[in-house]
Amino acid sequence: MTIEVLKSKILRAEVTEAEADYEGSLAIDSSLMERCGLMPYEKILIGNITNGERLETYAIEAPAGSGTFALNGAAAHRGKPGDLLVIMSFASMDAEEARKWKPRVIVLGDHNRTILKTRGPEGESGEPFKIAS
Repeated sequence: MTIEVLKSKILRAEVTEAEADYEGSLAIDSSLMERCGLMPYEKILIGNITNGERLETYAIEAPAGSGTFALNGAAAHRGKPGDLLVIMSFASMDAEEARKWKPRVIVLGDHNRTILKTRGPEGESGEPFKIAS
């Protein structure tokens, strides 16, 4: 038996743009994708903290250091610039592996320019740092 567990999470990402005339997805600053272990084209679940909307789509890379979180296509109707998001990805694993699993989590601030907190297999850090651009 396998179960679905949280693999990666970006918390309090601020939407920087919403473009309905696009084929779809969420564009994410590639340095932040790497930091939390998200892969290009990986399926994601998005919760809009500001308006309560939820949707599934996939992640695409935006330029590293840009701070970009762009809702594209139909997803653009679920949020607007300034909204705060929680972005999650999941993985399937057996119960034994899941007991030991630690997801990678980053908490953003300062308009996506600062990582306020990280959690993951490496442990937890509450030391804020600026994202290089």
